[in-house]
Amino acid sequence: MQTQDSFTEVTFHYVNGESESFEIPLTPEAFQQQLSDLLNQPWLTMHLFDKTVLICTAQIMKIEVKPPLTEIQGTGVFPDTLRVTALSHGAKA
Repeated sequence: MQTQDSFTEVTFHYVNGESESFEIPLTPEAFQQQLSDLLNQPWLTMHLFDKTVLICTAQIMKIEVKPPLTEIQGTGVFPDTLRVTALSHGAKA
């Protein structure tokens, strides 16, 4: 039986403004190791129980991953970042 720790939730945000989320049966560490190679593929294939979804990586604008991939480090990586939105911005005052 797989535990919640053996899944990674990935949300793809597309250039047309739409988004969709998937639970991928990989640990966050395993997903992180594949992430660079995945983004270099022209298409990602998600086999769901009732259909297969193909995603054109050229149409992906942003990817959100839960839980966080804290092992990613280096230039262009900003640890301990807080998201500021219109709602949270006013709450900090």
